[in-house]
Amino acid sequence: MRDALLQAVLFAQETTTTAEEDEGSLIDVVPGLMVWTVVTFLVVLWVLRRFAFRRIQAMIDQRRDRIREALDEADKARAEARELRELVAREREEAKADRERILDESRRQAQRQLDQAREQADADLKERLEKNREELEAENARLREQIRRDVVELTLLASEKVTGKVLDDDDQRRLIDETIAEVDVKRIASEN
Repeated sequence: MRDALLQAVLFAQETTTTAEEDEGSLIDVVPGLMVWTVVTFLVVLWVLRRFAFRRIQAMIDQRRDRIREALDEADKARAEARELRELVAREREEAKADRERILDESRRQAQRQLDQAREQADADLKERLEKNREELEAENARLREQIRRDVVELTLLASEKVTGKVLDDDDQRRLIDETIAEVDVKRIASEN
């Protein structure tokens, strides 16, 4: 093989020298040069195929694999982001529902407390009104009794002065009953 290459190189030199001596144009077809160009191309192709193309193909395959992995990771990240958005949306909705539920419960509890406070206030008011009414009735009864005594005393004094004598118990009792029947005690108590 070395011999063949050596002969090819020598032949190429002779052909090149011959072509230079002929001083042909650049477009002229030189069969020897064409042969050597093809041979050189095939040798370079064989060397590249043997040593470089595998490495280049391996690098291309690695790059393709890295790009594919990056795209897969991007798809996974996109899917995870979508899931996170959905999860956040669900949690937000749940939080909103919880907030509404808590607010509703707070409102109901506040309304119950308000109703209880009103009922308690109404009960206290009724109790105080009843107590005040009882006190007023007791005071009115005491005042009526006081007014009766005062009327009786005044009547006895007036009858003693008018008649000029002291009345006995029967006369006093009859005079008291007549006076009480004539005097409207309730009207006098309400005026005071």
